[in-house]
Amino acid sequence: MAVYSIREAAAGDVRVLTDMTVEAANWNALAPRTRSAILADPLHSRYVRGWRRPGDAGVLALEAEGAPIGACWYRLFPANAPGFGFVAAGVPELILGVSALHRAKGVGRQLLRAVVAQARGAGHQRVSLSVERANHAVALYRTEGFVTMERSGTRDTMVLNLR
Repeated sequence: MAVYSIREAAAGDVRVLTDMTVEAANWNALAPRTRSAILADPLHSRYVRGWRRPGDAGVLALEAEGAPIGACWYRLFPANAPGFGFVAAGVPELILGVSALHRAKGVGRQLLRAVVAQARGAGHQRVSLSVERANHAVALYRTEGFVTMERSGTRDTMVLNLR
């Protein structure tokens, strides 16, 4: 069993969050995209650009030696510049990325629970996310209480009520 710790994401962790954005976008090992292509896309880079602005929060998972293996964080987006899983202004949108070698080992679940606790502690009533229907993470989100609010193309927008 892998030993790792979870800590709050700080302003200086933008590189780790960027790496985990790439991991999240490359959930399908059969259709990998280059780091530069993912980060050149404003739909992806918006999740890390200007990190840690007011309203941003998140956590990192680190191996015993301190190497990052995953991250989960949220951001607030305005209606005129929404993220993939936007549902309303004031509802934080989550992103979760775990390195391929550490997936399906419970790291993502622990990160998700930690960031949901942060959102609840910050007074948010809901959180949202977007996930490709074919992504195995859908099962994780469902077991953690997320429900599908909207389907568009191959993606679902899911919401968790925090009340």
